[in-house]
Amino acid sequence: MLRRMETSPHILVVDDDREIRELLARFLEKHRLRVTTARDGKEARRAWVNGHYQLVVLDLMLPGESGLDIARWLRTQSDVPIVMLTAMGEETDRIIGLELGADDYVPKPFNPRELLARIRAVLRRAGEQAEHRQEPEARSYRFGGWTLEPARRRLLNPEQVEVALTGGEYDLLIALVERANRVLTRDMLLDLLRGRQAGPFDRAIDVAVSRLRRKLEDDGRNAQLIKTVRGGGYVLAATVERA
Repeated sequence: MLRRMETSPHILVVDDDREIRELLARFLEKHRLRVTTARDGKEARRAWVNGHYQLVVLDLMLPGESGLDIARWLRTQSDVPIVMLTAMGEETDRIIGLELGADDYVPKPFNPRELLARIRAVLRRAGEQAEHRQEPEARSYRFGGWTLEPARRRLLNPEQVEVALTGGEYDLLIALVERANRVLTRDMLLDLLRGRQAGPFDRAIDVAVSRLRRKLEDDGRNAQLIKTVRGGGYVLAATVERA
């Protein structure tokens, strides 16, 4: 179902609950957003091909393909911002969603006004990031013998062998590298990565840091690259050379 206000951001809402789809469509349109709705993965893919969207609101629990499956597919198509709707207690899925590239989470049941505020915040950050991407980007960053190549989104170890990173691991590493020797709290990292206050999601950052340390062969108990700051957060403790 397509509802048009041609000068407004276009939002794709994917949820199998018809009442939620219709409620969100009416509410978001009332606040000057265009809305297309889909009830499952099949309709979402069809809508994606036929439209151009600035943001996707995606339910985690869907019939057939899950919201995580659709998020994974979307990330092969675009870096469109994704706001996930989740049931309370789905912490593991939230962590996986963060790694796949979800920009924010709203637990069900939710207040439409809160969702609208989150959508606006994510759209604003997406616009700021687009402006940042227009600035000249370093061809590579070198630190502790490692090389990070932003253009190719790849990490090379000291032997110049590529080490595979997930999208979330790359985003976390680039955030740390670009702010080397600065303490970044969990709130700051979540805001830099996906724009979410820590709250119940602080463990998502801890898990992501732990996985990234393993990729960097950085022993968490005696980490030399990504150090834990007690009561603070994390810091990339290395000299970074920008090429």
